[in-house]
Amino acid sequence: MARAPESMTPEVMVRYPPSMLDLLITNAALPDGRTGMAVAVQGGKITEVAPGLQAQARETVDAGGYLLSPPFCDPHFHMDATLSYGLPRVNESGTLLEGIALWGELKPLLKAEDMIARALTYCDWAVARGLLAIRSHVDTSDPSLLPVEAMLEVKKRVAGYIDLQLVAFPQDGVLRSKGGLDNLKRALDLGVDIVGGIPHFERTMPQGAESVKLLCEIAAERGKLVDMHCDETDDPMSRHIESLAFETQRLGLQGRVNGSHCTSMHSMDNYYVSKLLPLIAESGVSVVANPLINITLQGRHDTYPKRRGMTRVPELLAAGVTVAFGNDCVMDPWYGMGSADMLETAHMGLHVAQMTSQKGIGACFDAVTVNAAKVMHLEGYGIAPGCDASFVLLQARDPGDAIRLRATRLKVWQQGRLLAQTPEIAATLHVQGRPTQVDFQPASRGRPAG
Repeated sequence: MARAPESMTPEVMVRYPPSMLDLLITNAALPDGRTGMAVAVQGGKITEVAPGLQAQARETVDAGGYLLSPPFCDPHFHMDATLSYGLPRVNESGTLLEGIALWGELKPLLKAEDMIARALTYCDWAVARGLLAIRSHVDTSDPSLLPVEAMLEVKKRVAGYIDLQLVAFPQDGVLRSKGGLDNLKRALDLGVDIVGGIPHFERTMPQGAESVKLLCEIAAERGKLVDMHCDETDDPMSRHIESLAFETQRLGLQGRVNGSHCTSMHSMDNYYVSKLLPLIAESGVSVVANPLINITLQGRHDTYPKRRGMTRVPELLAAGVTVAFGNDCVMDPWYGMGSADMLETAHMGLHVAQMTSQKGIGACFDAVTVNAAKVMHLEGYGIAPGCDASFVLLQARDPGDAIRLRATRLKVWQQGRLLAQTPEIAATLHVQGRPTQVDFQPASRGRPAG
């Protein structure tokens, strides 16, 4: 895919009759189950969503019964480290702690231009995959704030087609590292959007709780959102999500705070969790799980049985907590795989959380679309009149098949502009003496409603 910024040159404005739409998409399936739907677009906004709608348009696209979804959103990523896999070496143990140590070895070798180039390449991948909103944590531990300055430059360059949010993330611990709190404040002063933290990496549990308190107070003072790495460990006694929920309520931050990872919850005592879940729900704290990375990094110290590592997604949802899925890492010191595909993330989340019911499958699709958008506080998101005309046409008939097939992104639009397209994938078998086209999407899924 060509570098996206070069394709974003504003077009010459051409006036059309008032009744003529900019874009009309017909015969589309929507994630809520409606089929045969048409979506009308004018001035970068959706003006109407209705079955069988007919109108004059500058461009009409027949969706062919395929799924038209809002764009994918990644509410938890590390863009400053992305595509650095193998620099200066590979994480041989596959553990979180070796990944952190490896990032520490890499930081003195980082150059702004290289970080920017890798991040822009990743953004190209993201657009091609229909991923148009990313929340990236950016390391603030080094006094130079080199990663911060590099990612602010990336944010500026991709602003025309990706909503990139930046989190001030003290990777080495905001209290554990010298000048950590001052560095984080300087990053916010430079224009970083959100206050982050990593309480479980502070030297003691009390110091971790203190960091949660201090960071939430900074967010309250500055009117910022909070997104904190919380309890990314197998230790069931790591309970900083409790402190985060408490500080959220104490400071009146309800609806503005997210706890990421929360993997210790998979090892916690069930009685304690029965107390913890209502506390999280009452505080309005959302949770982002990172299925690909949680299942890879956690449980490394186990023999057998090995823990799955991901937080209790079905139980959090049942308690009324907003839960989303993030990519976290792609080809970096922590994870050598990945391709900016949120459907891959949903696919792993579905299996790890055993969310194979129809309701569970739908929730996993929501975790990389509408719920992720809620976590990110995105405005104008969705497929309804008044929303931004940003969506992705998937080679699938419904969300379940989109996840099952990691469906091809046929077309990706942002505010009515076509950003990317991929040819429809078809396989032809040459068996039994005649060519036969293979369709991996059954005409009827044969599943009950609900």
